[in-house]
Amino acid sequence: MTLRPDLRIVIMGVSGCGKSSVGDGLAARLGIPYRDGDDLHPPANVDKMRVGIPLTDDDRWPWLDRVAEVLANEAPVIVGCSALRRAYRDRLREGAGGTVQFLHLTGSREVIASRMAARTGHYMPTSLLDSQFAALEAPGPDEALSIDIDQPLEAIIAVAAEGIRR
Repeated sequence: MTLRPDLRIVIMGVSGCGKSSVGDGLAARLGIPYRDGDDLHPPANVDKMRVGIPLTDDDRWPWLDRVAEVLANEAPVIVGCSALRRAYRDRLREGAGGTVQFLHLTGSREVIASRMAARTGHYMPTSLLDSQFAALEAPGPDEALSIDIDQPLEAIIAVAAEGIRR
C-alpha cells in the first residue's frame, strides 16, 4: 500500500485503551513513525496526573498544541493522543494544517481498568480512569473509525490498517 506523504493519524481513547501498543504495531505495519502523546506533555501535567489530579482544559491546550505541531511537521506520522473531546480534536485538526484521521480505541471500563492495573512504569494511575470516561465525547462515524479493543492486538492493528486504506 502506498501511503500519502501527508498522512496524519491520531490513535485516540481513554488512558489504558492501548494507544501505544496499537500505535507501535500500526507504525511497524505501515512503515511510518509513531509518537506517543504522553511524551509531549509538559512536566507540570505529568506531575499532576502522577498524584491523581485530573487535567483541566487549561492544562491540555499547550499539550494539544505540541501534538498538533508533530502532526503538522512530521507527516507521515501516527500519534497516540487521548483527544477526549470534540474541541480537542478540532484543535488538533486546525493545528495540523491538513487532514487528520482519527482511530478511536473503545472498550468497557472493566477491560481498560484491568489493562491499566497490569501495566508498569506509567504515571497515569487507574484512579483517573473515571475522569477520562467522564470527559470523553465519543466521536461519531463521521469523525473517527471506532475499534473495539476486546480482541487480540493483531486484530486491532488489522482493523486500523484496513480503515486507513479506505
